[in-house]
Amino acid sequence: MMLGPLTLHLDGYLLDFLHLLCPQGPIHSILPMTFEAVKQDRGFMLYRTYLTHTVFEPTQFWVPNNGIHDRAYVMVDGVFQGVLERNTKHRLFLTGKMGAKLDILLENMGRLSFGSNYSDFKGLLQAPILGQTILTQWLMFPLKVDKLVKWSFPLQLLKNSHPQTPSGPIFYSTTFPILDSVRDTFLFLPGWTKGQVWINGFNLGRYWTKRGPQQTLYVPKPLLFPRGVLNKITLLELENVPPQPQIQFLDSPILNSTLHRTYIYSLSADTRSDSEPMELSGH
Repeated sequence: MMLGPLTLHLDGYLLDFLHLLCPQGPIHSILPMTFEAVKQDRGFMLYRTYLTHTVFEPTQFWVPNNGIHDRAYVMVDGVFQGVLERNTKHRLFLTGKMGAKLDILLENMGRLSFGSNYSDFKGLLQAPILGQTILTQWLMFPLKVDKLVKWSFPLQLLKNSHPQTPSGPIFYSTTFPILDSVRDTFLFLPGWTKGQVWINGFNLGRYWTKRGPQQTLYVPKPLLFPRGVLNKITLLELENVPPQPQIQFLDSPILNSTLHRTYIYSLSADTRSDSEPMELSGH
């Protein structure tokens, strides 16, 4: 079936929900610990420390020995700075005052189970370095994102001053009825970057629109409520929110964007897409 477009609404930044995502509180360690060391078997973990001196000039932030497993979303005092990724040469430069809060959200993207990678530990495997300073004194928050989405939303947060263009790990959601009969469908997320989706509290999966090639997620009929009941969709966008935070359900999938380089799915008759052809890369 087809449905939409639907406009999603801001619930809040991931950091706003930290007390609910990790109700037991953080684990303290001089050096960062892996997911396995704190018994976090999947998903996300937040690493937090504080700058011990003021960094006036943009200074390189990095983790030696390819020690990011698998993808790190870096924030200083809640402001998204960028991404570092395993097996890539992204460069990230930071500034900040002494005492500034440095948060690193680590994403486990699945385990390698062959060859020399039979022990594929997740998280920060080495202490990050800012300039020449090894960063220590870490707080680690194992996050229960599925539990939050399933049981705790909707939440009434205090209205914080959010930037005009939200970026960094952030929750969006909306509700919608299905007026006709319920059928299988495919969720399309044009303009969104990378993240995770829940339908009625069920973890539907990851999307990575900017990298592809898959552009839709399969939504089987049993996940959707029939007529008269509101359905809820929740997104955790990890990087950048599109100017129009909309999604749409399609009646056919888009599985190979290499065949759709000129494909633009208009969200409405009077909405033009400014999407540029995506650049695909191997992973």
